[in-house]
Amino acid sequence: MDIGIALPTMCRGYDRAATVEWSRLADQGPVSSISCGERLTFHNQEMWTTLAAAAAVTERVRIFANLSVLPAHPVELVAKQSATIDVLSEGRFTLGVGVGGRIDDYRSLAAGFGKRHERLDHAVAELRSLWAGECPSAGTDPVGPPCVQPGGPPVLAGALGPKSLARAAKWADGVVSFSVTGTPAEIAWSAEAARQAWTDAGRAAPRLVSGCFYALGIAEPERVLRDFTADYLDFLGPEAASGTAAAMGTHESDALHRALDAAEAAGLDEFILVPASADRAVLDSTLELIGAR
Repeated sequence: MDIGIALPTMCRGYDRAATVEWSRLADQGPVSSISCGERLTFHNQEMWTTLAAAAAVTERVRIFANLSVLPAHPVELVAKQSATIDVLSEGRFTLGVGVGGRIDDYRSLAAGFGKRHERLDHAVAELRSLWAGECPSAGTDPVGPPCVQPGGPPVLAGALGPKSLARAAKWADGVVSFSVTGTPAEIAWSAEAARQAWTDAGRAAPRLVSGCFYALGIAEPERVLRDFTADYLDFLGPEAASGTAAAMGTHESDALHRALDAAEAAGLDEFILVPASADRAVLDSTLELIGAR
């Protein structure tokens, strides 16, 4: 099983130096991918710009958008952003797409929140059409640049429930799920649910990716992890955010190994560690942990 690292863009204090340092060191180490996600009404740096910078300073690791809230954006723009990063990375880009769960992000983009699952289905089909060189409308030129990867980057669906998995099984190359706490039973359940959806759709097994929050190698890792989790999940309301934060246990190497062992036992293709701090010590400790497996 591959192990990826998310850039700590959701951590307070993340800056230019962190993008360059984390990307370059991950590229040199035993890491399969670097990634970051999309949030608009938050303090994080913008996903596409950050991934473009990471693509430009790396040579080996895959660059993973985890994930784009596709129904909130013009499909032509996402097609162009994806193709550009595919070129910048020389074909190392993977696109994760989903509907998201934060209505404020939709509102801030003046995008409708209704029928977003259906809009996602149509948007992915349009993405593939645009990457194939078809014009977005009559009388216009194609949306470039041409992708390096034939047919465009792999598309993974951020899907978890049975309905969203059934929809994703019609068009996605795989599934990217997430276990905030790194619970082994949750990791195994989501992997099996995705496989069943693909089986029901008559398709070969999907690529399976998951991940969890963690802290490692710094002072007071438990407090840092819980503070980060509560901050990130604040949009759910203080009670839900604090309740989840209090349950976090992935702040020591043994707990991380258990999560990784569970992911491997569940047959995942990749597990992504999402840091709760941009401190360089977290990256050093993570690279050491991955290298020791």
